[in-house]
Parts: sequence; structure tokens; C-alpha cells
Amino acid sequence: MLHVLAGLSTGHKIGLGVVGAVFIAFALSASFLAPRRWPDFPGEHGLSPFVIACFVVFAGMLASVYFFGKESEEAKGAEAAAAAPSSTSKTIKVTEKEYRILLPTLTGMTQGRYTFEIHNAGNIAHNLAITGPHVGGNPISATIPPGGDGRLEVSLEAGNYTVFCAIDDHRKLGMVAKLAVG
Repeated sequence: MLHVLAGLSTGHKIGLGVVGAVFIAFALSASFLAPRRWPDFPGEHGLSPFVIACFVVFAGMLASVYFFGKESEEAKGAEAAAAAPSSTSKTIKVTEKEYRILLPTLTGMTQGRYTFEIHNAGNIAHNLAITGPHVGGNPISATIPPGGDGRLEVSLEAGNYTVFCAIDDHRKLGMVAKLAVG
């Protein structure tokens, strides 16, 4: 919700705010002011104008949400670019087995998107998790059965990271490795 609100222009935010204020003012006046002024409100003769006014205000609110609530084309383009997979994603092949994580020699890692392609060469299920100062994305893979393969896609900024198996006590048994980005 906040992401959509941030994508709206100032004019759209003001338009939605004005129509919302009109809707709130109508509701409060129909609830508190009209019954004080006309004790039998809406009464026999006041019901149809009240119902018509309710429909008009409701239709106005829906129309304003439709017209003012649209994201600008620039915001849609920026969102699509952020959601699209990065063509600069770097792939790291990882092999897991009891109780080790085998990574290639990684030097000069720069911040960006990384795809860990994981192969479980062990006899029991494993997964791969990563922790550190700036991990973007889902930092843990699905459980990988023996002989199976999996993927972990994350964004890493400059910093030191720990890669490990998060199943049971596998980390304590030695399924842990360090990465330095930056």
C-alpha cells in the first residue's frame, strides 16, 4: 500500500485527500449534525435525498480512487525494472555434503545480485542460508533432498556474510562458510 502511495504524484495524493475529506465530512454530518437539526432525520420525507446523496458521494469516492489512484507510467516502469531479473546476476556453484559447504575460490566479490546454484552431494537433506549486514531477497533456500539441486537468489551489499546449512545442528557440525563482498 505504501509503495503504491509513494508512486502517486502530489496532485493525485491531494485529489484523493480532498475526496476522502468530503466523504468523511458527509458521513459525520449525516451522523451527528443532521439528527440534531432535524430530530426525525431522515424521516419520511428526508430519506430519498439522503439515499441519493449517499450514492453520489460513494460514486465520487470510487471514481476518485480509479482516476487518482493510478500509478504514473514512470513509477510502473521503475517497478518493472526492479522486479525484472538482473542480467548482471553472478552465479556461484555450491556443493553441500555431510558436514561441509564447498564453495569455489571467491575473490573480488562486488555488491550486486548473486545466484547460488546448490547441489546436495550428501546422504541427507540440506539447505543454504546466508546472513550478514545487507541481504536482499529470501536469505534461505528450500530444503534439498540427497542428490538434488536448488537455488538461492540474493542481493548483497558490501560486508561480511556467513553461508550455512540451517537444518538442525548442521551449522555446528561444520556446514558453514564465510564470504566478503566489497
